[in-house]
Amino acid sequence: MKRLAIAALALIAVVAPAVTVDAWGNTGHRLIGVAAMRALPDALPAFLKTPGAIADVGELAREPDRWKGAGQPHDRERDTAHFIDLDDNGHVFDPRGMTLAELPRLKSEYDAALTKAGLDVDDAGYLPYAMIDAWQNLGRDFAYWRVLNAAEKRETNMERQAWYRADRLRREALILRDIGVMGHYVGDGSQPHHTTIHYNGWGDFPNPEGFTSSRQTHALFEGEFTNRVARLDAVEAPMPAANLDGFDVKARTVAYLTTTVGTVIPFYRLEKAGGFRDSDPRGAAFVNERLAAGAAELRDFITAAWTASGSASIGWPAVKVAEVEAGTVDPWIAMVGED
Repeated sequence: MKRLAIAALALIAVVAPAVTVDAWGNTGHRLIGVAAMRALPDALPAFLKTPGAIADVGELAREPDRWKGAGQPHDRERDTAHFIDLDDNGHVFDPRGMTLAELPRLKSEYDAALTKAGLDVDDAGYLPYAMIDAWQNLGRDFAYWRVLNAAEKRETNMERQAWYRADRLRREALILRDIGVMGHYVGDGSQPHHTTIHYNGWGDFPNPEGFTSSRQTHALFEGEFTNRVARLDAVEAPMPAANLDGFDVKARTVAYLTTTVGTVIPFYRLEKAGGFRDSDPRGAAFVNERLAAGAAELRDFITAAWTASGSASIGWPAVKVAEVEAGTVDPWIAMVGED
């Protein structure tokens, strides 16, 4: 696939925690995961705020990149989740594609629409659906955790209580993994090159401003330059405040990616002006602002998934999370299952 050969990334040291890591593909994702977790509101479960959990999410945010090379159909299906290539007018790939605002409800419908238009989803990418799917999955994780946590506290049968506790701990490990995976895609969505047809140099398109067409553009940005300038404190400082009013995951995803694609031309103008050479403060500010945007979005995605989980129904036969938390429903059969 076209994007697999983009980056050969160098090793760097990252502050807090001090570890040796790869460039944006690793460094950026680690920083986004750690900054987002450190910024979670106190209303979320305490286990998410522990140093171990924060560090785990930083590591697990790299996971979708580490899956690569597993073989087919795995790679073909998953590698295109990391990006969506939009043209200069905001259409998927070229004028035949839809805009972000016109994305259909289902990925299968998206694939069908692109095919009908003569486009290939493997060229276009499907990052918005990866983000939305991961958010919905985390919401299910949180809903199960809520039920397990409430049931464990109220259960008087010691054997059942032990089962609830063990399953809660399993769920906590799964939640961290799933936050990491979601964080990877949210992080991809903050990187300009993951939202544009100009993903590695301007390419064979009209180029009135004379932007670079170097095929090393993507790698040098994510690699050598980010190695020098990406730091946790510089990511945390510009993170915007939480924005959760009327959270709708599709609308939020569209708005987020629209903002990111709006940074493509500023990136190329800055590159032309030499902003990504040495440790130019203009480029450093650009990198850390983009990482901050990813971290803030991940923080809000996590928080919104937690909020949504409170009104969910889970298990079989289904139980309402709110009723279990209120102590009016026994969730044992719904959790354990009935053969």
